[in-house]
Amino acid sequence: MSRIVVLGAGSWGTTIAKVIADGGTDVLLWSRREDLANEINQQHRNGDYLPGIDLPKNLIATSDTEFALSKAEQIYLAVPAQSLRTNLEQWSNLIPKDAILVSLMKGVEQGSGLRMSEVIEQATAIAKSRIAVVSGPNLALEIAKGEPAASVCACTDLDRAASVAEVCSSDYFTVFTNSDVIGTELGGVLKNLIAVAIGIVSGLGYGQNTKASIMTRGLAEITKFAVSQGAKRKTLFGLAGLGDLIATSESSLSRNFRAGEMLGQGFSKGEVLRKLQQTAEGLTSVAPVLELANQHGIEMPIVAQVADVIEGRMNPREFGRQLNLQDAVEVE
Repeated sequence: MSRIVVLGAGSWGTTIAKVIADGGTDVLLWSRREDLANEINQQHRNGDYLPGIDLPKNLIATSDTEFALSKAEQIYLAVPAQSLRTNLEQWSNLIPKDAILVSLMKGVEQGSGLRMSEVIEQATAIAKSRIAVVSGPNLALEIAKGEPAASVCACTDLDRAASVAEVCSSDYFTVFTNSDVIGTELGGVLKNLIAVAIGIVSGLGYGQNTKASIMTRGLAEITKFAVSQGAKRKTLFGLAGLGDLIATSESSLSRNFRAGEMLGQGFSKGEVLRKLQQTAEGLTSVAPVLELANQHGIEMPIVAQVADVIEGRMNPREFGRQLNLQDAVEVE
């Protein structure tokens, strides 16, 4: 029975499971759907989420949660952010007492404003030192194809971070480590908001000047917010911040960019969600991030405009015309 378990057989969960298997470690992938687990085991494919990708034979799938978790030493969580708490409340009694829980999610819980590692801590009552976060410029399909990429594993216990990095590295996927859980986690959350912004102006047909301006000022905006929450500034200029922002800012593989592009083309929030058919965490993270920003007195004009477009309060054509009048100083 595998020591390494990935919970969630969507595109990113399946990709991480493939990376782990390609690195030489047997892995068990849990799918909510039995038919998808059967497809993975029998055809070594996940056609719904990674079409055309062959999965290694040491990647086994199951829809039995108790079976999946019974011997787990590392548990990778790849479920939608807004369903994490409910899932963990069902799974917590099945989690072995010494297992490391690894968050692969890039979202903030609506209502509480908590990061995913904080939700894990609350829902399972396990120590922070057993919770890790993996984040970076990780477009799933590119990595599943074996294209070289890198990521970061953050944990307050660097030995545990290193053990996770060793397991989820392969000859095409390199994982670095740090102890800045807050910065690594928020980098993955916040870049989604800027990716939506760049998608909006792309949908409007604007060129590279506009996109570069929003990316650059957006990075300054999300860095200021992350630091106010306890993140290290340098983390936002590494793989988990700037690297992830570059990867998702103009890629058709980024759900957040595609969501923004459709908003810029005039589709409503409801229409965008129906067309995507998958979760775009940026759309659900905007409100809780802005609420936290207001509580800490952090101005986030680009993210605020994203919220206005999403909720239909702003015509997309007005987006980006005031990038940041509240802070016109380029170098702080």
